[in-house]
Amino acid sequence: MPVIELRDGSIELDEDGYLKGFDQWTEEVARALAERDGIDLGEEHMKVIFIIRDFYSKNQISPMLTLVSKESGNSYKELHKLFGKQPGKRAGKIAGLPKSTGCA
Repeated sequence: MPVIELRDGSIELDEDGYLKGFDQWTEEVARALAERDGIDLGEEHMKVIFIIRDFYSKNQISPMLTLVSKESGNSYKELHKLFGKQPGKRAGKIAGLPKSTGCA
């Protein structure tokens, strides 16, 4: 089982590298998850991540990329630049959301 090491311990991930619980997330956890994917989180990344977390906490579902784009002010192209291939999936993972059962 994958593990991320943090300053005050470690957190076990599921077999696909996702947090086992939404409440395990912290900004330190987000940075560690992003690092595993080769992403150096900056201010724009965190803006997107907080939008995703807020939507999920209210609706218990991942937001569509269209909503994330609109709310963050980032075009699809900019989201791809920030998060790479499959930006919604990768941003959701870093935001601590469970693995999506929708798109593969």
